[in-house]
Amino acid sequence: MSLCTVAELRSALGVGTLYPDATLQEACDAADAVLIPMLWSNTVFNVAHSNTTTVGTLYFDQVVTDIFYVGQTVVISNNESHFNGSKTITAVGTDSISFAITGTPTAKTKHAVVPYGIVTITSNTDWTLDSAIQLAALEIAVDIWQARQTTSSGGVSPDFQPSPWKMGSSLLAKVRGLIAHALDPRSMVG
Repeated sequence: MSLCTVAELRSALGVGTLYPDATLQEACDAADAVLIPMLWSNTVFNVAHSNTTTVGTLYFDQVVTDIFYVGQTVVISNNESHFNGSKTITAVGTDSISFAITGTPTAKTKHAVVPYGIVTITSNTDWTLDSAIQLAALEIAVDIWQARQTTSSGGVSPDFQPSPWKMGSSLLAKVRGLIAHALDPRSMVG
């Protein structure tokens, strides 16, 4: 899912064909990396995992019996490689899910996953169709591009002194109004 396209960024910057698509795509990808974790998504974070040679189990710090069901397909990421990918749940416990794993992994007892693993359930929301989200991604991509090209243009610090760095917390604050309807409450802690 790309919230901001190279064509949109190219047009907004007015750079024509001066830069190759791959170079502009880096700014688009960075905008996605900043924005997507802040958007409401159907994800749950696993805190630990274990496995036999054929079954993997993910553990959560919450009750998951109302979230997952046997036969459901989820996409797992940020765990060890034999856990990651699209998996069909074969068992649901109070705070765990199990599924078949492939390959010949060594059996491992329960151990922590740091940073937490991510279990994504199919979502009914496609943020690429939300014009406010697309505009926010474009604005972030433009700021990232401009910071890369002209770092001395920077921002202004709270004491009104020029700063060469404008990729601070104000980057997301600039678009918070555009994305307010889509912010994940779990991303607003602190």
